[in-house]
Amino acid sequence: MAEIIQRDGTWVFDGSTVRITPGLHRSVPLFRQTYGEITVPLEAVSGIVHEPERKRGRLRLRLRQGADPLLQATGGRLPDAADPYRLTVDLDRSGVAEYVAEEIRRALLLDQVPKEPARAYLLAGPPVPVSVRSSDGTVSFDGAQVRIDWADTSHRVKRATGPRIIAVDDLLQVAWLPNSGYEDGFLRFVTRDTVFSELPPEKDPFALDLWGSARRDLLTALVAAAVTARLPHPSLRAGEFTARPTQAPASARADHHDVLLRRLRELGELHRDGVLTDEEFAMTKAAVLKGFS
Repeated sequence: MAEIIQRDGTWVFDGSTVRITPGLHRSVPLFRQTYGEITVPLEAVSGIVHEPERKRGRLRLRLRQGADPLLQATGGRLPDAADPYRLTVDLDRSGVAEYVAEEIRRALLLDQVPKEPARAYLLAGPPVPVSVRSSDGTVSFDGAQVRIDWADTSHRVKRATGPRIIAVDDLLQVAWLPNSGYEDGFLRFVTRDTVFSELPPEKDPFALDLWGSARRDLLTALVAAAVTARLPHPSLRAGEFTARPTQAPASARADHHDVLLRRLRELGELHRDGVLTDEEFAMTKAAVLKGFS
């Protein structure tokens, strides 16, 4: 058993798993406190490093690519402070940190844990149901479907379409970019109907535009990870929609055409009802046509 207890959190390694518990101090980011305790099986670990510095150092746990739905959903874009696999270590605990790191390294060698990408998720991801209130609305996931309820400050195109409900079976992937405080982020749910759409997140009824509190909006990564954990693993769908086919089967082209007509009808109705101005209608229509061309 190897254990290190810090204000930033506690790591315990029992030979087969690393149990990570966030600290309760106000300096610990809301994201990590909300996510809570994470149990990482040794087979999901690719390495660990201890980075000592003059005043405080860090422990960093490296996971195998494709092992964790949280890292898969966020694509390494979580801010350092919010990274649950990073622990701030006080100077007087550097020896303990190095001991924990060495014990994990030794176990990786003894168990001959491979470093290549995992073929399945080895961590469960955030529990469901999960619900997050963001700057653009509230997004909820119950394990079977995603629901988005728009805020009063959401774009009127979104508010006019009403709550958005998306079944997991209709999803291809989740795209997430954090609100950095300098640049807006987004949480986009990519379906078979919207995979080639280029609508901006502000007006996309399948996306949350993250422009408010970076601290609160970061919690949308929990939903992104929970949904990602229930989608086919990337190793099973590589190349599924990274490029558009040059010639789709006739049935697929017909479905593609039906989707385009449906979206154009929806836009036309919003325009006639005065929800979209002439300029907004022209811009959104052009984006839809471009996405389906």
